Amino acid sequence: MDNPEQTFMIFNTPDLCDRFAGSQHLQIAEPLFKSFGGAHAFWGRVTTLKIFEDNGPLRQALEEKVEDRVLVVDGGGSHRCALLDGESARLACANGWRGILVYGCLRNSLEIAQLPIGIRALHTHPLKTHKHGGGEKDILISFAGVNFRTGNYIYVDEDGIVVADDKLV
Repeated sequence: MDNPEQTFMIFNTPDLCDRFAGSQHLQIAEPLFKSFGGAHAFWGRVTTLKIFEDNGPLRQALEEKVEDRVLVVDGGGSHRCALLDGESARLACANGWRGILVYGCLRNSLEIAQLPIGIRALHTHPLKTHKHGGGEKDILISFAGVNFRTGNYIYVDEDGIVVADDKLV
């Protein structure tokens, strides 16, 4: 994984918006997410996952060895349990994930803050999920005013989240 400082130097979202707005299909996420991982800026190719209050499919996705990928998780915006925990975030780091965007909650936030991965989520919640099966990977998901597709590129920093059809940096 890149050093978070080096990753940040490659791009910043305001410059991407200034440079590519109008010439590139860009989407900008509503400012709903808080930063939790040790990397404050990250980018990569999107893999989508739709789940609800069950992190089994999330863990399964993070077990995959990847390069330059960001997992975008539609957790339905649930505030009733945490979809991501410290163990899953460590697994993501070990398998090459650059970042995770969770439309839901996470737990073990102090542990996650020490890891060299970019993570955004709505909030923290101490309760783990219940295993009831289900989940869909690599489908169109929509939240925060953005349509996410596997294969899109996502750019995340302190100023926002930008999604593009093609690689920008």
